[in-house]
Amino acid sequence: MYAIVEIAGQQFKVEEGKKIFVHRLQAENGKKLEFDQVLLIEDKGKVTVGEPVIKDAVVEAKVLEHLKGDKVIVFKKKRKKGYRVKNGHRQYFTQVEIVSIKEKAARKKAEHHAEKAAEQEAAVQTGAATAPEAAEKPAVKKPRAPKAQAAGEKSAEKAAPKTTAKKSASKKE
Repeated sequence: MYAIVEIAGQQFKVEEGKKIFVHRLQAENGKKLEFDQVLLIEDKGKVTVGEPVIKDAVVEAKVLEHLKGDKVIVFKKKRKKGYRVKNGHRQYFTQVEIVSIKEKAARKKAEHHAEKAAEQEAAVQTGAATAPEAAEKPAVKKPRAPKAQAAGEKSAEKAAPKTTAKKSASKKE
């Protein structure tokens, strides 16, 4: 079983037990993470493709360590000009181990929504108002009265510069 998952803007093919390097994540060592941007899951020949992601699919991972990648040398030169620049760069990475790939991870959410629906239905049957019905709607603000006409004329003059009118008149002559 494998999955294609998007982590920190990049797509990775992951399998259970596989260790991968991703761009630095803000998580402590040993912490478990869940990635819900699952684009594809393959399970025993059955392929599920998301549109763009698969709902209720989660990839669970554990942060192993934070480290820096190999040094990359960037060298620029323009011949016959005496221009040479040498720079180096080391990218920050996080090593992550994939713990599990779950296709139906929203069971808890579904149970929670079912409980809420049952509570609302019971409240309707007893005649009690539910929280959204009982809440008052906020008062609608009335629009402000328009400003004086003279003030509007001044702002219109500022918006249309006078120089464009003179230029067009001079071009016509």
